[in-house]
Order: sequence, then C-alpha cells, then structure tokens
Amino acid sequence: MSDRNATASLDRSGQILRALVAEYIRDGQPVGSRTLARASGLNLSPATIRNVMADLEEYGFVAAPHTSAGRVPTAKGYRFFVDTLVKLQPLAEVEVSRLQHQISGEAAADAKSVVEVASAALAALTRMAGVVTLPRQKHVTLRQVEFLPLSNQRVLAILVVNDHEVQNRVINVDRTYSDSELRRAANYLNESFAGQDIRDARTRILEELRTTRESMNRLMVDAIAVAEQALDVAPGKSEFVVSGETRLMEFEELSNVDKLRQLFEAFSAQREILHLLDRSIAADGVQIYIGEESGYRILDDCSVVAAPYRVNDEIVGVLGVIGPTRMAYERVIPIVDITARLVGAALNSNQ
Repeated sequence: MSDRNATASLDRSGQILRALVAEYIRDGQPVGSRTLARASGLNLSPATIRNVMADLEEYGFVAAPHTSAGRVPTAKGYRFFVDTLVKLQPLAEVEVSRLQHQISGEAAADAKSVVEVASAALAALTRMAGVVTLPRQKHVTLRQVEFLPLSNQRVLAILVVNDHEVQNRVINVDRTYSDSELRRAANYLNESFAGQDIRDARTRILEELRTTRESMNRLMVDAIAVAEQALDVAPGKSEFVVSGETRLMEFEELSNVDKLRQLFEAFSAQREILHLLDRSIAADGVQIYIGEESGYRILDDCSVVAAPYRVNDEIVGVLGVIGPTRMAYERVIPIVDITARLVGAALNSNQ
C-alpha cells in the first residue's frame, strides 16, 4: 500500500472512530454500521464501514458488547479519540461571562466560598460531579480556638485561622471533658499561640509536654493534650469540595447500586480522589484519566478531567469533573480549563 493510501485509510478510520464515539456518547447504545454510514459523512457503504470497524476492533479501539451488536469505544479508543481526534467546543462568551460572574462574586468572601461555587458550577455545566480542592497554604496562622464537648468522648475543635477562615474538626479523646476543662485548653492555646503558625505552635506544645509533664498537674496535662490534637493539621494537606455526585446516578453504566455506593464512599473518604487529583498538581494544563488509567478500581468505569489552578503564579489546587468514560470530552475539557483559570483569577484578586 502506498503512503498516500495508508494515510487515507488512517484518516478514514479516524473519522469513523470519531463518529462512533460521538454517537455512543450521545445515546449510550452500541453503534451499528448503518448509523455510522450516515454519521461519519463519508460516502461509504455499510459493508466498507463494517470492515473498518473490524480493523478498529482488532486494534482494541472498539468492542462488541455481545454477538451481532454494534460497537462501543474501549478505554483505548477513548484515549486515541482524546489525544488525536477530539474537536474541542469552547464555551460561548455568554457562558464564560456567567461563570466568571459566579466565581468572582465570591472573591470578596473566602477561598472556600470560591471553591464551593466553582464545584457547583462544574457540576451544573457538565451534569456530572464537580470537585475542587481547597488551596494549599504554606503557612496557617492560628487566630482563635474554641472547644465544644460532644458525645462518645469526642470534642469539636473550632479553629479560626489566617484572616477569617474557620475550620471545624472532631477529635477523639480518652475520656469525657467538662466545659471548664475545654475552656482551659482553649484559653491556653489562645493566650500562648494566637498569631503563630500552627506547625510552630504544635511543635512547642509537644516539646512542653515532653519536658514539663512531670511538674504539671493532671488537668493542665490533659488540657495541653487536647490542644495538641486540635492542631494536628498539616498546612499542605488537601481536601476538596464535591458537587453533583448524585448526577452520576443518571448514567446507566454507573447506576449499579454497589458501584454507586463505592463511588460515594470514595467521595466521602476523599483519600483516593485526592491522590488522583494531586497527580495533576505537577502537570501543566488539563489532564485526563480514562478508566483504569486512574489506578483506582472504583474509577474503572469513570473518566476524570482535571486541571491545576494558580495563585500568584504558584499551583495551589486542582479542580475537575468526574463522570462516566462516556462523557462529552469536547465540551468538558474546555469547561475544566476555563474554570481553573477563573478560580485562580478570583483567588488572586482576594489576596
């Protein structure tokens, strides 16, 4: 075969694969040769289409769910589509303006408000799950602490950090503490460490416990122990806000009850999702993980489109969309890209 014929054959196969992916994303049903003959825009007979589809199946780009069915894209087919065939559909100017207004409107509040709005916007625009990590901070300055007793030997620690950011965390303790004991612990922190970096404060607390425990009375030891637990916060530690996770129930391939339960548990635990998003921290631009590429079995039927966002030209967080592999990549990729830029701009204006 000549180079020209080989190129023409490759172009033809690519057009047919593009048409097949587009049809399957739209309808969620295996795509047959007659449908492709119409959708591909090529003047080819269904028999010729079938031959091309047989080649695509041999390469691992498509598969037949069952005998005599049409074909569906595989993860490999989606990857080839995303890398070489996708035609991106940027948001219309009116959509960009609306999104910018939504996100920048929260810039006067705090970083978490910006993140929450961005997550909800991603979910609304894509009808899938939108996730945005809170911006990482090198320094977390303690402003004020309060403690409230809970049941089952637990204490709610309310921390005001940096300017006006409020963080709540539940800590487990080895006994029940009275209101007065918790006030003593809060007073100790506020009087000794307000205005200091949390890491420095915790280091000093641990040192104080180590060197002066024997000379302290029991109540003071316990108060400091509670304070130390409350400050067990790594400034670089990530967490994310997720919106629209229930929209995933609308996709047939994700509607299995056990599969949904595991997905929602992953959203709740955050660990696996955060590890995946963190891989995009070191990347430049939009990253796409299709099916098994994520490395997490719970996401084998999902794709993740993610992009980092910057503050002062430094990457501080990641946002993205999680949905089925059958997602409209040509629209989702530009949505994620522009949202990352707008979140960075909003947070920069809030410096």
